[in-house]
Amino acid sequence: MRISRFLIIPNFSGQFYLWFAIIIFGAANSVTRKLTEIGAQRYVNGNNPVSFCNVLFVGNLCALFVLLIIYGRQFTLSRLQQITKNTWFYLTISSILGGALAPGLIFQALAITDVNNVVLIGRLEPPLTLALSVWLLRERVNFWQIIGAVISFFGVFLTISLPANLEEMAKMQNLLSFGTGEILTAIASVTLAISTIISKLKLAKVPLGIFTIYRTALGTIIFFFTALLLYGQNHFMDVFSPFLWKWMLIYGPLIVVVGQSCWIAGLRATSVPQASLIGSFTPIAAVIAAYLILGKIPTLAQYIGGFVILIGIIFSQLSFLKKSFRQSSDDVINSPQKLQKVENEVGFKGI
Repeated sequence: MRISRFLIIPNFSGQFYLWFAIIIFGAANSVTRKLTEIGAQRYVNGNNPVSFCNVLFVGNLCALFVLLIIYGRQFTLSRLQQITKNTWFYLTISSILGGALAPGLIFQALAITDVNNVVLIGRLEPPLTLALSVWLLRERVNFWQIIGAVISFFGVFLTISLPANLEEMAKMQNLLSFGTGEILTAIASVTLAISTIISKLKLAKVPLGIFTIYRTALGTIIFFFTALLLYGQNHFMDVFSPFLWKWMLIYGPLIVVVGQSCWIAGLRATSVPQASLIGSFTPIAAVIAAYLILGKIPTLAQYIGGFVILIGIIFSQLSFLKKSFRQSSDDVINSPQKLQKVENEVGFKGI
């Protein structure tokens, strides 16, 4: 079994690396919220040095550094010249949607709404991607995938529609009480689903290294200039703050470097069904992390909606169970299409 040389311990299985990455990615949203809360107590010139924009920007730079180390050899002039103008166009659109717009929306949602709501509503992405795949790509899906998608969609609806506690439910108060943060998360899910469809339809032949590096680099650049346009030229003036970098030296190496390294090492050593199955546990890890890091106890609506979403995940994975424990040489993650298929189960990874 070939494990990447950039990891310190090369003898663990690919599944171990994936599980470790899922724990880290599950904690990403809560860690981000915690860092911004810490930064809010140390304003510099009236600004929070550890703002969501600063964390996302610096985190993406750390991610780009990791990807260049891992995939830099693929980013050669000869391979770049083999990609057609039409493919570059779709790669650019996918990168803007999945690498800039969706992360920006999710980070904005984290700033104004409950972390668990962001996690659970983000589960709209897999059923939306499935529906678009059937509609636009005429992709064949099995019975269990359809049932799982419908159940998961219903679980998200329950999360945003039910009251937060028994007292409000008894009085039928605060039904469909979702706000701007929930709407932003839903839009981000649609954006990620569209990005995945573009990757399936147009980017299957793009080398995985070029895809990941280009998406991260372009997404970071687009996010940077969009934030300057929306919030003013001084928006990133605290990006070199020692206080910010003190905490980013935790966020960057842990969430980005270790998480991304374990994730890629796991993908290289496992099949698509295995990675998809393990990745589907991300929302569970995220809810547990929100409790441990932020002390966020799920509301009644989140308990009910989360339980229904979990049932949907189980149903959607039933068709992969036999395949997931059997390595397949022709089903490894070696293209943007297969990478997006797996990341569709994981959701937002904090970068």
